[in-house]
Amino acid sequence: MKKSIAFKIGAGLGAAVLLTGLLVVTGVLPSPAELLSRKGPPQADMVVDKTLRDEVLDGVIANLNSYYVFPDQAKQIEMALRNKLTSGGYDAITSAEDLAATLTADIHQVNNDRHIDVAYSEAVLTDAEFEESEDEALTAEQVAELKRLNYGVHAASRLPGNIGYLDIQSFPPAEAAAPKYAAAMSLLSDTKALIIDLRANQGGQPEAVALLASYLFDERTHLNDIYLRDGNQTIEMWTQDTLAGPRYGAQRKVYLLTSVDTFSAGEDFAYALKNLKRATLIGKATGGGAHPGSPRRINEHFAMIVPSGRSISPITQTDWEGTGVLPDIEMDPEDALVQAQILILKDQLTTEKDPRVHRLLEARLDDLE
Repeated sequence: MKKSIAFKIGAGLGAAVLLTGLLVVTGVLPSPAELLSRKGPPQADMVVDKTLRDEVLDGVIANLNSYYVFPDQAKQIEMALRNKLTSGGYDAITSAEDLAATLTADIHQVNNDRHIDVAYSEAVLTDAEFEESEDEALTAEQVAELKRLNYGVHAASRLPGNIGYLDIQSFPPAEAAAPKYAAAMSLLSDTKALIIDLRANQGGQPEAVALLASYLFDERTHLNDIYLRDGNQTIEMWTQDTLAGPRYGAQRKVYLLTSVDTFSAGEDFAYALKNLKRATLIGKATGGGAHPGSPRRINEHFAMIVPSGRSISPITQTDWEGTGVLPDIEMDPEDALVQAQILILKDQLTTEKDPRVHRLLEARLDDLE
């Protein structure tokens, strides 16, 4: 199974299938707490002693020094952790769950990279479960899980006033999501404007981000770059020239709904469209995670997420790490969908010449306001 670089995704793809390789194959990356948990009763904690504490801390430091996208910051984290260890700051910890949470908090105090996370697993973690391979084929179980989630397309519908609505809650593998994107964009192709709901989107693959964004542009467009420490390489992300469904085009207005739960690849989509002035963002600033990475094993019961890449906008030359993607219109995310419809309807009323349609739009606007 190939361990690909990806942005974080939430629990939607099911932590119980971690050890079958779904999250590794697809490049979908949950937080370690989600990644290492199991369905059913909560996992049992484990007693840790000084030997195990030292082993876990050494493993965390080794993974950061080997893979973290910012080597100098990895050294800063190492210094902070070792200073605390030397001063006895970890001596009182006897719980595996507490050790993982404490190490995560201590790391975040140094650089607040929300993709770095340490987690404990009651079930034994083996090296084989974290090995890379060239086999990218999805298993039947993995496909079934993606189908259950409709490949991240939670809803696609036409709202009153001929407004398109698309709720995207994750960005799974682009080749798997492509038919769903094509079907959704076919349904929405004749709408007057489009609302894309990212309020519950916690991540996925950058290739799927680029694929969906491709429907919103008429010409090939540079969306984003991803720098990878491994090989010191930069991958450029562009819109695609060929799509399975109709382009929405660059002329009709697009509104993105965001919240603090919008994270990682969801933020990647929002950041690119905002900087390219292709969409208006409504809601709250997003979660602030811009560093894709991979799960790394520490020992039989501990693992961590290590970000080994970073996003770089070709426009801003930076990313949204720590700050989040700021909305154009800040408001309670629960009210963002109504606000987007109001803006679209008011815009339509300025150009609509059919008296009957004009009355219908006014009635709908009155209902919303």
